[in-house]
Formats: sequence, C-alpha cells, structure tokens
Amino acid sequence: MAEGGPRKGVGSPQILAGSGYCKWFNVRMGFGFISMTSSEGKPVDPPLDVFVHQSKLVMEGFRSLREGEQVEFTFKRSSKGLESLRVTGPGGGPCSGSDRRPKGKAPPLKRKPKGDRCYNCGGLDHHAKECGLPPQPKKCHYCQSVTHMVAQCPHKRALSPSTSQDLQRPSTSAQSQEEGSRSGSSSSPEEASQRGSHSQRWRKSRD
Repeated sequence: MAEGGPRKGVGSPQILAGSGYCKWFNVRMGFGFISMTSSEGKPVDPPLDVFVHQSKLVMEGFRSLREGEQVEFTFKRSSKGLESLRVTGPGGGPCSGSDRRPKGKAPPLKRKPKGDRCYNCGGLDHHAKECGLPPQPKKCHYCQSVTHMVAQCPHKRALSPSTSQDLQRPSTSAQSQEEGSRSGSSSSPEEASQRGSHSQRWRKSRD
C-alpha cells in the first residue's frame, strides 16, 4: 500500500447529538453525569449515562449543572463510555447551572498574643522567629535591664503575688509557738496552786 493511503481501522470518533437532563453534578470536583433520553431525535429508554466535565459547559462564570436541568449536547463513544463534547441549554442557549458553590478553605486565624514575648526584642505581638529586628543583646524583658535576665529580675520578684503573700502570712511554726506561749501564760492562779499542791503530794509519797 502506498504511503499516505487510507489506513484500515483508523478514523475520528463519530460525534452524535443527544438531549436529556443532569443526573448529578459535583460542583467541587467539576464533573457529573447526564441522563440521555434522546439520541439523534430518537427516544432512549432506559436513559443512558453520559459523562460531563465542567469544561464542556456553555455558560458564563462558574460552570456547573443543576440536578434535573434540561440540556442538549454532543457526545462520542470512548473506551470509558459515553462522553459529552459540548453541553448547552435547550435550544442551544447557555446552561443555567447550580446555585451551589464549592466551600473554600477558611482563612487562617491570626494568633492572639498569650502573654509570651519575643526573645529577641521583648515584644508581645510576635515570636522571635517573626521578629524583624537584628539580633539584640540579651536583657531582662521585664525591666529591659542588661545586667540580669527576667528570672532574676528584682522588680518582678518585688511585685510577685506569691512573695507578698508569703510576707503577709506568718509561718506555721511561729504560729504554734505563739499559741503555746499564749496558752502557758493564760493559766489562772488557781490552776497554778493546784499544780503546786499535786507536786508536793507526789514528793511526800516518794519520801
């Protein structure tokens, strides 16, 4: 056979026309299926499924189909089945489309300051990795002194609530000693005389 002659079994797929309605369409993925009820003017019973991609829809803006929407289309047969090539509304007009829209990702929430500071500049609205200043000398982030760190800050210790509570609250040992001295000094003269008579009797019985 001469080169350039017709090749057996090789040819473009046959393009057919059909009509029907949208069976379902995934607006997020951008594809769905059409139920074809008529092909080349002849009824199709039961309806056949025809794959449809959003790129084949004739319409403006966001391309999609509404479930049950009437459409007209051209399609072809492929190894995967029936695939639509061009989809329009009735009479060749644009498709109506679905009111649904894919849910976009929520914007990341801005981190609120939790009281922790930037270890580089001492700022409360960012961390050290987000600091725009060059490396700063180490200093106390409480009083901004370069002679000590925040853990040894005397100003922070002076205002610490635990320290003030400890200064206001006496120790338990001091309280017990004070209570013991109060109980000993609060004994009446009668109790003291009774204790003295008991000690004298104990001495006589011993002698």
